[in-house]
Amino acid sequence: MQLNQAVQSSTTDCTVQWTAVDEKLTGKCIEYHNDQWFEFTPRTAGRYYVNIAGQQCRDTRGVQLVVLTGTPGQPATYQVLSCTSLGSQDDVFVTLEGLKAGQPYLLDVDGYLKDFCGFSIAVSSTPRGVPAMALPPLATVTPSEKKLFTLRWTLADSLGSVARFQVLRREAAAFRAAPLAILSVERTTLGNANTEYSWTDTLAIPGRYLYQVVAETTDTTAPVLVQQQWYAFSQIMPNENYFSGAAAAAAKQATKAQQSWERRSHRARMKHLANLRRH
Repeated sequence: MQLNQAVQSSTTDCTVQWTAVDEKLTGKCIEYHNDQWFEFTPRTAGRYYVNIAGQQCRDTRGVQLVVLTGTPGQPATYQVLSCTSLGSQDDVFVTLEGLKAGQPYLLDVDGYLKDFCGFSIAVSSTPRGVPAMALPPLATVTPSEKKLFTLRWTLADSLGSVARFQVLRREAAAFRAAPLAILSVERTTLGNANTEYSWTDTLAIPGRYLYQVVAETTDTTAPVLVQQQWYAFSQIMPNENYFSGAAAAAAKQATKAQQSWERRSHRARMKHLANLRRH
């Protein structure tokens, strides 16, 4: 694979047999299932980005990526540089620092938790998408009956010349995140950037939502994920004495909305799986 050249998963450049995989190196990050291997060699030393885009997966989990050095087919020579599980089908990039010119590097791509995926992958000096980072644990989220949710974050001095923030949201069962808002960096009368920011979302349907805030610059600096947080919106059922008249009707309507949301999510997943099978 040449630098900056996209490689489709259906036209793998280099495939390594199962016996060539050393699971002791990556067992804590990746469970091998249907992995594909690629190789690239930088022409010049420096920082590079592995861009993964156009994921089409059976489940919502997306792909996982291991970057390592060594000789293909000789696990004893492998040294892991990066190990990333995406957990979604968003367009993302993985940053690789200090790569050496003329040295081959290996990319091992597999479906996360046995997901089946089609995708495109490219190594470039320019990042595409959002930074790939581990998600906060969903199990720790406490449901709330408040449909208003406010994100708060800080502009750190270490981020440099940030021009704006992009707010993204993904429902837990959805395949990709959707952009919700763009906030420009605010300036004081002295020209200094404000450090504290917030944004409030209004949720119409109960569910579990992942919010992400990405800092973007106007130059070639890679975007930075400055905040990500799960929020669970639920409609808590009141005690039995509450159900009378208008209150009973409202509770019934809320229950129907929850059931409708669950049916739509299930149909969307089944339709996506049917389309993958036809292709």
